[in-house]
Amino acid sequence: MVERARVHAALGEPARLAIVDLLSLGDASPSEIGKTLSLSSNLLAHHVKLLEQAGVIERSRSEGDHRRTYLRLRASAFTGLTPTGARSASRVVFVCTHNSARSQLAAALWKRRSSVPAASAGTAPAERVHPRAVATAKEHGLSLSRARTAHLQDVVRPDDLIVAVCDNAHEQLAHQDRLHWSVPDPVRAGTDEAFEQAFRDLADRVNRLAPAVHPLGDTND
Repeated sequence: MVERARVHAALGEPARLAIVDLLSLGDASPSEIGKTLSLSSNLLAHHVKLLEQAGVIERSRSEGDHRRTYLRLRASAFTGLTPTGARSASRVVFVCTHNSARSQLAAALWKRRSSVPAASAGTAPAERVHPRAVATAKEHGLSLSRARTAHLQDVVRPDDLIVAVCDNAHEQLAHQDRLHWSVPDPVRAGTDEAFEQAFRDLADRVNRLAPAVHPLGDTND
């Protein structure tokens, strides 16, 4: 009861609620949030501190630019949370650097969860999908046996919603509209546990985003 009250108190302010709404669909750095919401750095720092203290958000350091941190919503603080920012897209394209693990798993999860088509791509695609990604998908009833890697430029179309599932891809796509999920690279750790953790993280985010994305031209938009 006390924890719930702390969360409600943290959200009882328009700017903090706006930060949570922004993070409900993807991760963002403090500077990105400040720019989007037109908040000064001092005021933003105050609101972020209160949200962190309430257990609503947490930080992670970028795997690309190590000087940068990203804020993410803690799913455990919001049982049943549904994103408020609806999006329309002809397709959702999940992007990471090598298109060998996170983006492939995210696309497979999305296809099971949403009627909106999905694809995946990389900014510097590897030669093949990582064997541990294939094994992790199989353990959860998904198949990557026919999945192939591809370059972003060969996949993305104008009406696609891009979701960067790694920090490097997000930072390389600085001028493209997209959502960002700061999911640690399981290939770096190289363990089954790391791939399982990435899968769980992606599954939670897919479940959170899917209700907010509608087919382009949907009359419910």
